Amino acid sequence: MELFSREFGQGAPVIILHGLFGFSDNWQTIAKTLSEQHLIVTPDLRNHGRSPHTATHSYPEMADDLAAFMEARWMFQATLMGHSMGGKVAMQMAMHYPDMVDKLIVVDMAPGLSMSNHDGIFDALLGLPLDTVQTRQDAEQFLAERINDYGTLQFLLKNITRSAEGKYTWKMNLDTLHRDYQNILAPVSGPPFDKPTLFIRGSKSDYIRDEEWPDILQLFPQAQLVTIEGAGHWVHADKPRELTEAIAHFLR
Repeated sequence: MELFSREFGQGAPVIILHGLFGFSDNWQTIAKTLSEQHLIVTPDLRNHGRSPHTATHSYPEMADDLAAFMEARWMFQATLMGHSMGGKVAMQMAMHYPDMVDKLIVVDMAPGLSMSNHDGIFDALLGLPLDTVQTRQDAEQFLAERINDYGTLQFLLKNITRSAEGKYTWKMNLDTLHRDYQNILAPVSGPPFDKPTLFIRGSKSDYIRDEEWPDILQLFPQAQLVTIEGAGHWVHADKPRELTEAIAHFLR
């Protein structure tokens, strides 16, 4: 599978993996800052953005996708960083292909079973009659009546594009993501990854809870934890400077 990607800078490679409903340019600001010292690569994961749409969506598959993506570019080792769903992809990759991962950075995601908190979003997106929508404003108004958070709404609207026939359509494979949502919530598993690992969480988020830390250390014995004060789950949107500083310090 040939994943679409963007690249910034040069140097030791760092691959940044987006979360659910995201795509390669979500981390562009931080990628450009980090590219002063590193080659930053931001791929679209399967069923997202401009990468292939498939009938299935799971962490072992996405880890295999990423391994093939790296090999095709003669990139035999890189630092992996992932947010949310992308964090689980990065963890799965590190456990299944440890020789290809130099360091691991996980932003606001634990390796265990995740909470189901996208049901309302799926209902809103699946209910939008995108094939009959005439303007982007029509789509925004429909979703705004069902999604209260403005930031989440604007993030999701970035997934709407026009087809070659001029009709509005989704960049993501919404049907597969919805059908395989339990795979997205599922834990990752594999042998412990015993290399430098950084977990970063927002102080307002509960995706990495204190009681989970002992179990995380069983899978990632060299892990350290940084908490970004005032940030929620969208750490890169809430506190981009503080997050970038934490990442850059770890990479050094």
